[in-house]
Amino acid sequence: LLRSTTHKYRQKNKTISTMMKSVAVIAATLATASAFAPAQIGQSSTQLDAFQNELGAQAPLGFFDPLGMLDDADQARFDRLRFVELKHGRIAMLAFLGQIATRSGHYLDGNIDYAGHAFSSYPSGLAALVGPDAIPKDGLAQIVALIFFLEFGVMDNVKWNGGWEPEFPGDLRNGLGVASWDRFSDASKARKRGIELNNGRAAMMGILGLMVHEQLGTDMPIIGQL
Repeated sequence: LLRSTTHKYRQKNKTISTMMKSVAVIAATLATASAFAPAQIGQSSTQLDAFQNELGAQAPLGFFDPLGMLDDADQARFDRLRFVELKHGRIAMLAFLGQIATRSGHYLDGNIDYAGHAFSSYPSGLAALVGPDAIPKDGLAQIVALIFFLEFGVMDNVKWNGGWEPEFPGDLRNGLGVASWDRFSDASKARKRGIELNNGRAAMMGILGLMVHEQLGTDMPIIGQL
C-alpha cells in the first residue's frame, strides 16, 4: 500500500512538473513574440503615414504591410495595389459562392457542350480543371480566353465613356449608375467600400481554404465531402 501511495504521489508530482514546464514554455513564447512585435514609428518618420488612414486600415490589425510592399510607395503605387486587391477579392467572392452553390446541388440547366454533357456531370472545385473528370481542354481554353479578355479589355480599359474618370480604385462603372451611387453620403460610400474590401479579403482566404481541404479530402460542415 505504501509503495502504491508513493508511486501515485510521484506521478502527481511529475504531472504538475510537466504542466508547469508547459506554462513556462508558453509564457516564454509569448514574451518572445512581444519582443519581436513591430515598434510604433512616429508619424513624421516614414512615408507610410500617408496610408495609415486609408480604407481597409482598421481594427484589429490597423495598417498591415508585413511584406513592405508600400515602402517608399507613392499614391499611384498604392492605388494600383488597392485595385489589384479589390479585383482578386471580387473574383474570390464569385469563386467561393460558386463552390457553395454547386456543392449544394445547384447547377445551370441544360448541357455544357454539343455532346450532351450536363453542367451537373462535372465536379466542383479543382477537380473540374484537373483530373479524370475535368472539363475538356477546349472548354478550359475558352475560360482562359475569357479571363484574358476581361483582364486586358475590360479591367485595364483606359478608354472611359465620355471621358468619365473612376471615383476610386476599382470603380469600373464607366459612367453607369452614377445617380444611384451619388445619393449616398460620403460616410455611407466609405462604409460600403469597406464592406466590399473586407468581404473580398475573407473570400480570398475562404476559397484558398476550400482548395486546400479539397486536396485533403475533408468532410466540411454544410458543404460536405470535398
